[in-house]
Amino acid sequence: MLTPKEMLQKGIFGGTYFYELIDYREFPKEWFDGLNKDYYCSARYNKEINFFRIRSGQNQQEWEEKGWIHKDDPRGWFEWYCKFYLGRRHEDDHRQIKRWLAFCGPNGRWRNIIYKKIQLAGCDVDCSMQVSKRIQQSLLHWSYIVNIEDYQIWKQK
Repeated sequence: MLTPKEMLQKGIFGGTYFYELIDYREFPKEWFDGLNKDYYCSARYNKEINFFRIRSGQNQQEWEEKGWIHKDDPRGWFEWYCKFYLGRRHEDDHRQIKRWLAFCGPNGRWRNIIYKKIQLAGCDVDCSMQVSKRIQQSLLHWSYIVNIEDYQIWKQK
């Protein structure tokens, strides 16, 4: 749903994503225009940088222990997505697209969970910002934002 630039501008990974393992300068300068470096290259995780102002996601060690990291993309899915977005095609594409679909695709676990929670809260997407901020921040890490169109499709199912 979102470009890497849009994701960075919204606030993801507590600002730590480009700290150490990968160099943000490998990516287009305009992705970082207007952003304080703490939004993408901080040594310290800061939940206030995240769009939903909450800590969300697992750390690098947990990603590695679960086997989610390909050697060519040591920071995981978002690094892969940045490179894919820029046109790189890679042996890991199928696996990463499959992971995205399982997380937040049309039948994705967390996409379905958030829409169920919104429905149970008795609100529509317009007031969903207060529903399960942790799940929504995690979805944002995967380039997905809750929206009325997808919510209506989900309700029809």
